[in-house]
Amino acid sequence: MRRLILGLVIVTLGITACGNQKKQTAISEDASLQLANAYYNNGLYQAAVDQYLQYINDYNLEAGRQANTYYTIGNIYFERLNDYEKALEYYFKVKYLYPQSKLQNDVSKKIVACLERLERSQDAVRVMENEAALDTSQVHKSRPGAVLAEIGSRKITQGDLDFEIGKMPPYLQDQFQNREKKKELLQQLILQDLLYESAKRKGLDKDKDVIEGVFQAKKSLMANKLLQQELASKVKIEPEEVELYYKANKEKYVEKDKDGKVIRQKSFDEVKNQAAQDLLMEKQQKAYQELAERLMQAENVKIYDQRIK
Repeated sequence: MRRLILGLVIVTLGITACGNQKKQTAISEDASLQLANAYYNNGLYQAAVDQYLQYINDYNLEAGRQANTYYTIGNIYFERLNDYEKALEYYFKVKYLYPQSKLQNDVSKKIVACLERLERSQDAVRVMENEAALDTSQVHKSRPGAVLAEIGSRKITQGDLDFEIGKMPPYLQDQFQNREKKKELLQQLILQDLLYESAKRKGLDKDKDVIEGVFQAKKSLMANKLLQQELASKVKIEPEEVELYYKANKEKYVEKDKDGKVIRQKSFDEVKNQAAQDLLMEKQQKAYQELAERLMQAENVKIYDQRIK
């Protein structure tokens, strides 16, 4: 009986020990990290977050590496996904789970930046007071790549430049493919930063016109975001629709001479891309009008045209 009990204890301890070990994986630590970096570098930001978390979970990383990885995840949410609540979650992990990390000063600044973007100014002030009045104007984004310029302690990298170009519409991105255009954009970014810092020093962040402008810009961005979501969910084009649209609107796709006289009907193959764009625009306009009417009806909007002078 004693041997049986002893055996059960050994088995139980063995199971417990196995349960306390990190999950074993056939993928090497370096390969897991490289995959996360590849996701990030190719714009797959949520996939990068998931892979960085798996990297932390699968391997017995030393504390400094864990803190750095959580900080990277926080930066992805802050800089790339604009999800400031999730960014706060991971910045707080670094702040409170890794108090010895060399990232503490930067993390505190990022926490302040997140709170300000979430319009939690009082919380931001409280954090600043607790952190010996941190200067939030020094909170800057940090992206990988060669350093292209330095503004005091602030660095602008190739990653910063590429990120700014990536935010532009495709037709504008094409204009910044050569070195000279990129150099012009870099100079614009530097001047914008210098003007911003100078304006902050003059207290223009508290100017009533600036505050109103920020509010109006936020309102416009939110309205445009909702409009994009609504149109994306309702406006879809099937391939067969484009040809039907072309046949119903052939007069739009003709070639004319200098006097405006029709000399040739363009074929569908010649104009199918243009026809698709025209159809998309018509559908978007219709969806926009329907959305406007629905919102105005829901809010019982009344417009008094006759009073307009």
